[in-house]
Amino acid sequence: MKKRFKMQDLDCANCAAKMEEAVKKVEGVKDASVSFMQQRITVEAPDDRFDEIMQEVVRVCKRVEPDCEILM
Repeated sequence: MKKRFKMQDLDCANCAAKMEEAVKKVEGVKDASVSFMQQRITVEAPDDRFDEIMQEVVRVCKRVEPDCEILM
């Protein structure tokens, strides 16, 4: 399953790149991309574990940019 989510308060392209790199390392994530210009994150992961994986994705993103929110 591939889903796209809006992001809020993503401050810079460098942070977006760091988030993308970190999210791709989350167990179960097949692919991910973070767009600073569009303020969006796209995550591809198995359907049966998607919600569980997204919880970890949110935690990883908070470590990079504590003020950034993923609107799910």
